[in-house]
Amino acid sequence: MTTTTTIVTGGDRRARRSSRKVEPIYYLFLLPSLVLFTLAITVPGVIGIFFSFTDSIGIGDWNFIGLTNYIALFSDPAILQSYLFTFGFAIATVITVNVFAFLLAVGLTSRIRFKTGLRTIFVIPMVISGIIIAYVFNFLFSNSIPAAGSALGIGWLETSLLANPDLAWVAIVIVTAWQAIPGTLLIYIAGLLSVPGEVYEAADIDGASKAQQLFRITLPLVAGYVVINVILGFKGFLNAYDIIVGLTNGGPGTATRSIAMTIIAGFNGGDYAYQMANATIFFIVAVLISLLQLSLTRGRNQLA
Repeated sequence: MTTTTTIVTGGDRRARRSSRKVEPIYYLFLLPSLVLFTLAITVPGVIGIFFSFTDSIGIGDWNFIGLTNYIALFSDPAILQSYLFTFGFAIATVITVNVFAFLLAVGLTSRIRFKTGLRTIFVIPMVISGIIIAYVFNFLFSNSIPAAGSALGIGWLETSLLANPDLAWVAIVIVTAWQAIPGTLLIYIAGLLSVPGEVYEAADIDGASKAQQLFRITLPLVAGYVVINVILGFKGFLNAYDIIVGLTNGGPGTATRSIAMTIIAGFNGGDYAYQMANATIFFIVAVLISLLQLSLTRGRNQLA
């Protein structure tokens, strides 16, 4: 009996050890991607962080100045304005995108005709370049809409939103949401289709209205998808660049200049080390948001 137990236990131990062993061929396939990632992203990133502690202009000689650039960032009104605009824009766009995408997803998963064709139509903006979309909407906001406002006698439409420092951000939110809604819509459709139909049948039997089913059944069951869309959307909108360049180029003045635009403008203007410090702070913010996303999604997966 003892000998048999020893043999079985030893065999199980060897099986577990072999199951945990990773075949060397997997590392071989991983190596090219790891080398490219290191050379293209990690090494330039580390070099950039190093130069953020210098007075370099991107070329020529430089001196080590410690935390001077970082201290100056927190007292620079232009930098603070870009962060304020970017975070405000990201929050407004996340709310707009998720509300409209969720409502569209509910409609496109209901019992309506031509829903497959409609899904295809609503996904089209996702495959169009952001800069092309921005130039098209720039023409609409600058020419077509003011002309329509003049023809209809609507005074507030006669002036382009893009020329108004207080309302230009609204146009940027509209255009960004128009492009971002399809991707968010697809995730919500996947979430809604994963909800068992028997749940709604039971709710119908109990006399629940469609509104009650939406708020008490649908939303709780797709809450994980909402979290994913909100975090991914917010992180993505913080990097806003191409649509803003095509619509306002950061104007009027600097009213709609995002963090990414500020960093790139600094690189082009000889402010390399200073804007590299700005980019480092922005990188830390993105990492913190990513960690938040991982913690929230991991919690959802454990609950599931």
